[in-house]
Amino acid sequence: MPAIVLIGAQWGDEGKGKATDLLGEQLQWVVRYQGGNNAGHTVVLPNGDKFALHLIPSGILTPGVRNVIGNGVVVDPGVLLEELAGLEKRDVDTSNLLLSADAHLIMPYH
Repeated sequence: MPAIVLIGAQWGDEGKGKATDLLGEQLQWVVRYQGGNNAGHTVVLPNGDKFALHLIPSGILTPGVRNVIGNGVVVDPGVLLEELAGLEKRDVDTSNLLLSADAHLIMPYH
């Protein structure tokens, strides 16, 4: 199976999230392999709905795409739960999100 890999080369803010969203309907999986919630990406859907994501891969907004938060991601459980609740409140199906059991946990006191 062919793969598309998007890698930033400018220490962030290169538009990886937007590129992922543009490719969304061609993808079966969107995997976030590293990073944390300190940065985010904004996705604007064709209907004008705007979403700001920090931990959850932008593929979550494309029906049928499986999304993975991988073992290299630093996860603050509170931030993750808040982001999930915000998506569910806006009727986004989050059942296609997988979280690696080996993802690193951080707490607000770290």
